[in-house]
Amino acid sequence: MDQRTIRRLMRSGTMADTEFSTRPRLLVAESETPEEREARRESAGRSAGESYAATLEQLIPHCTVDRVTPADDDHPTMGAAAIADYDGVFLSGSPLHVWEDTPETRRQLDFMRAVFASGTPSFGSCAGLQVAVAAAGGTVRSMPGRQEAGLARRIVATDEGRDHPMVRDRPATWDAPAIHGDEVETLPADATLLAGNAAVSVQAVEIRHDGGVFWGVQYHPELAPGEIGAALRRQVDDLVEAGLARDGDDVEAQAALFDALHDRPDCPALRWRLGIDREVAEEPRRRTELIAFIEHLVMPRVAARRESVPA
Repeated sequence: MDQRTIRRLMRSGTMADTEFSTRPRLLVAESETPEEREARRESAGRSAGESYAATLEQLIPHCTVDRVTPADDDHPTMGAAAIADYDGVFLSGSPLHVWEDTPETRRQLDFMRAVFASGTPSFGSCAGLQVAVAAAGGTVRSMPGRQEAGLARRIVATDEGRDHPMVRDRPATWDAPAIHGDEVETLPADATLLAGNAAVSVQAVEIRHDGGVFWGVQYHPELAPGEIGAALRRQVDDLVEAGLARDGDDVEAQAALFDALHDRPDCPALRWRLGIDREVAEEPRRRTELIAFIEHLVMPRVAARRESVPA
């Protein structure tokens, strides 16, 4: 199956009708701690890694998805050789602060260094991006006096990004689901900045490091609107303290709009109230970067593996 066909099927939502002679093997790394996973399950119904796995299984229904939890103290160490058996690695978002020197962050960084060394292409959202940046030698910091909560607004591609397959199908400016209080401070030497906005200079990046390639975004192409609503509710105190909401009622009103959009993505009134267009409301557009990663990096690896199997 050629790349153009793969993209057409994923964007039309008909990938489920497609059979693969070789099943794509994908690995999802949870960036959350056990306590954070349970808190997210209580509010959103599943952990960040489980959300990622569900999205990937929807995009490529015949794939095999394994989940690992490298931040956990009892998780077996996964080396480069084991990771190399996969066609793609995906790092989820989480409340993890990469700039804090803790056992959890050190384990995450060790895992990401093994991903780079394995040569397996990888993709990360939010904290997943920050883990990859730090593992490759960049730095992450707490955002001074600001947050992005609900949506990252008016993202613009850099000159390099306009020609890069991850974001070149985006319009001149776009919005995306986002909720974070940390940001990339400095990029590693082997990174290419692909997009940013007025709030956060690093919104999309490619990193080539130690034989591996990583594509990442500060926002969340894998999340549905209802999951953004649940995330706002989990962080109500932080949003009020940051001055983004007057009180819990403000947060609930905004979260309810995302819940409604989840159920009625075609509703013009909801799009108007949230100030969004199809880039956020329509699921295939919202997943642009993930689809591009699968098309350009995962499926060619699957095809190469298929060709290496004796007939």
